[in-house]
Amino acid sequence: MKKDLTLLVLAAGMGSRFGGLKQIEPVGPNGEFIIDYSIKDAIIAGFNKVVFVIKEENYDIFKETIGKRVEDKIKVEYVFQKIDDIPEGINIPNTRVKPLGTAHALYATRNAIHENFATINADDFYGRDAYIKAAEFLNNCKDNEYGIVAYKVGNTLTENGSVKRGVVFENNGLLSRICESSIVEKNGFADCTPLDGSEQFTTSLEQPVSMNLFCLTPKLLKFITEDINRFFKESDNDLNTCEYLLPNAVFDSSVKENEPIKVVTTDSKYLGMTYREDLEVLKNGILKEIEKGTYENNLWG
Repeated sequence: MKKDLTLLVLAAGMGSRFGGLKQIEPVGPNGEFIIDYSIKDAIIAGFNKVVFVIKEENYDIFKETIGKRVEDKIKVEYVFQKIDDIPEGINIPNTRVKPLGTAHALYATRNAIHENFATINADDFYGRDAYIKAAEFLNNCKDNEYGIVAYKVGNTLTENGSVKRGVVFENNGLLSRICESSIVEKNGFADCTPLDGSEQFTTSLEQPVSMNLFCLTPKLLKFITEDINRFFKESDNDLNTCEYLLPNAVFDSSVKENEPIKVVTTDSKYLGMTYREDLEVLKNGILKEIEKGTYENNLWG
């Protein structure tokens, strides 16, 4: 039986390397944004609500550009990620501007999401197959069971520089660990430099990687609400710079629940805008999908 499913769109970042709000950069032939294609794919896959996590100051522009296009096609809610939205006793410096991390973004949704949900980045094009696989998992998973949609690393790279990806290591379809790395293609392989300073390694372009497309249940939100105090109160966390990150929270929750994270594979080709030069590649990729009949030329008619 199909369940209510929410698409959680993480959109509080500004995209510094790209410059400006990538989330509202036109990429389709009729001015469509990446988010338009994400929501279209999600609706087709069976999602019936979308929650945008944004900065409060971006509310008007989001509602006027993105919201008005889709609010008659899917239920839409907005949640603000605020630095001062933290439990009592945590004193974030008033000089901090950078958001507190992707897991903190989920903390902001604790009163908005009560059903199974998938998380995506607002400025990433995931491909329809990824949403179909995510919806299938969420319709059949247990309350304390999580999944991660993994891409072939070769389907996620750009010719314009290195990209940050979470290299996925699995065992019999279950996630063993994620190694966050800076990755470039070299001689038909992926050269990976782990962000934690550990030894560099080379892997196949078939190696699965994470693009932050997690399949989750309300159990994760309950865990984050309880765990956020621990994270920000740990003495080794610099409150000027530390970030409470979603992959870490998912891992920690799965350990607590003693429930492994399932790896859900997709053959979708990821398209993103890490660099300004990626924009034309993205536009051409969408045009190819239109030619194949995946999308209408005018997405919303």
